[in-house]
Amino acid sequence: MPLNIVVCIKQVPDARTVRFDAEKGTIIREGVDAVINPVDLNALEAGLSLKDALGGEVTAISMGPPQAVEALRETIAMGVDKGVLLSDRSFAGSDTLATTYILAKGIEMLGRFDVVICGKQSMDGDTAQVGPGLAVRLGLPSVAYVKEITVLNDGGLFRFRRETDSGYDVVEVEPPFLVTVPPLLNTPRLPSLKGKMRAKKADITIYNANDIKADLKKIGFEGSPTRVVSTAVHAFNARKEMLSGTVEEQVRALIGRLKEAGLL
Repeated sequence: MPLNIVVCIKQVPDARTVRFDAEKGTIIREGVDAVINPVDLNALEAGLSLKDALGGEVTAISMGPPQAVEALRETIAMGVDKGVLLSDRSFAGSDTLATTYILAKGIEMLGRFDVVICGKQSMDGDTAQVGPGLAVRLGLPSVAYVKEITVLNDGGLFRFRRETDSGYDVVEVEPPFLVTVPPLLNTPRLPSLKGKMRAKKADITIYNANDIKADLKKIGFEGSPTRVVSTAVHAFNARKEMLSGTVEEQVRALIGRLKEAGLL
């Protein structure tokens, strides 16, 4: 059974160039090198694998600044059929509650969908709240931390093995549903040359707040009850010291230094 598959991706700042707005308590995204959130690549591979097995169409959707178009082009180079960007200055500062609202409104613009796949969490927010929260917004059953996907009844039923703190669960769900996947679920495919050529010419659909008929009181800072009180970048000041003497003397000196540092 062909499926309409939606994969949510996020463009996140490259950890090597990340900067913070100390006043707003948010990450500065504009003008910063960015990459696709690593675990979202596993979500993309899961969606593309389902398409390979059952047929259908994969749409990648993202919320972010205009530069996130490049991330969506990268997904098309991997094999995604369509890219959709939700971008509006009024989205800035959205917490996970506001983000799930915006994503749900955007997904509803796509029409019928059978499967929504999200990465477990983003490397910048690291909350793991967006996937389950989005499922609630869309009124879908959700299965989190999926480690194994088995297709039953030609796509009419899916069996998931999900990780838990004490082991794993086996859950069976009929479409439509939402799943979140962790890293190491699979090995994301590389963009093909043909895919890269198609991605350059692809039209990325861009929706703003008005297009998705968003309530301005539910987005951005106004629609976000969560507040970051403060942010700090921890400095790492290493001190190097060469120990001399016999092995026994060096060991005693090392133990002494560790005690001085409160590590022993």
